[in-house]
Amino acid sequence: MELGNSPEPADSQSQSAVPVSPIHVPPTLREGECYHVFISYSSTDHQWTHCIINQLESCGLQVCYHDRDFTPGRTVLENMSECIQESQKVLLVLSPEFVRSRWCLLEANMSLFKDCLERKPIIPVLLQPGVSVPLHLCHLTYLEANDPDFMNKLLKVLCTPNRQLQGSTVVPFQPPSIYNGKALQPLTAVNDEGLNKWDCGQFSDMEVPDQLRLIIEDQEKYREAVRMINTVSQNKVWLRPVWLRALVALFCTMCPLSLAILCTIQISAFLSENSTSNVFSLLVFTISCFWCAVAGIFSHVIIGEKDEEKYIVKELQKAVGQANTLLSEEKVLMGCQSNSKIYLVYVSLDGCKQEFAETFSEQVGAEDMFQRAMMYFSSGYACCLAKRNFPFPQSSSSGHLEGGVCFCQYVSQQLSRGEWK
Repeated sequence: MELGNSPEPADSQSQSAVPVSPIHVPPTLREGECYHVFISYSSTDHQWTHCIINQLESCGLQVCYHDRDFTPGRTVLENMSECIQESQKVLLVLSPEFVRSRWCLLEANMSLFKDCLERKPIIPVLLQPGVSVPLHLCHLTYLEANDPDFMNKLLKVLCTPNRQLQGSTVVPFQPPSIYNGKALQPLTAVNDEGLNKWDCGQFSDMEVPDQLRLIIEDQEKYREAVRMINTVSQNKVWLRPVWLRALVALFCTMCPLSLAILCTIQISAFLSENSTSNVFSLLVFTISCFWCAVAGIFSHVIIGEKDEEKYIVKELQKAVGQANTLLSEEKVLMGCQSNSKIYLVYVSLDGCKQEFAETFSEQVGAEDMFQRAMMYFSSGYACCLAKRNFPFPQSSSSGHLEGGVCFCQYVSQQLSRGEWK
């Protein structure tokens, strides 16, 4: 992200114009501490970040960042671990590039989940509005870079001793239950660039994304789920080259026309007195009619409908529903609305599954009903949850998802709308 894309109050000139309160005094560094704060940021945001670093250091704070303070010759992992341990706090500069960056996510993961010398307060800074906050940072209250009083708020947190931060804007790590219903970063097809509308995206199953490594215990389930989705590209999509599609269309058009001409000739022969010609003409006429019907169906199904994006998305949604029967055990659901992107949400279906068991307790197929609901509705539910937009008024009655629509509520609404198909 270029500096020009940052919010106006977050550039270097506007930040330097913000008056800083003189009452903020840096806390004392204790034994083993060399820095007041370790700053993790994407290299694309270095101009904005270095402006902030200069202001913090001018206020007497000791700042640690990778460009200057990492030890040459050591691995990035070793450097990050040591710098976090030697710092009182961790500041994360959240931007689109930060969220996409593998190393930046690793730094965030370490600061939250690895055993450092002590629990480090995490201070997320939202560099611009609309940045999708990673799942493992959703429980933190962030500062906004375009806030006119940003620097004073940041200094207040950095200059407050860790023992006094309990219950303030920065909160310690909390159990995963608070993430229920949160959207994760979506998956983008590896062949997204130049993907035709009749084609199908392929998704990498070689490596589990960083955000999912923290959630999915059995990572082979994720790989198997992605392989299920990739079968659409392998088995449901063909006739990809445009020239081949045009050739088949021409074939479907010309063959019935040619046979119709031949049929006309044979009908003329049929009207003659030669019985052998009559039988042969009748046979050719029957074959011609059959071929015209087959060619017409072939042209409609293969050329007309199957190459449209609507068909591909429908097939992907079926595959995603099947994949969700695996991922739901890991509290993750996928959703699909296009041929190149898959939405991911962290959501527990334990309460909904129990609801199915109680509703169908007198029937043998309670588990089967839940699996069928997963197949038909889980993709749409994940998309709605990720976008916080449902195609019906949200019920005032409480479900199994605090502050949102749970899966069994969604299924009930879809069934009442006649969406079971």
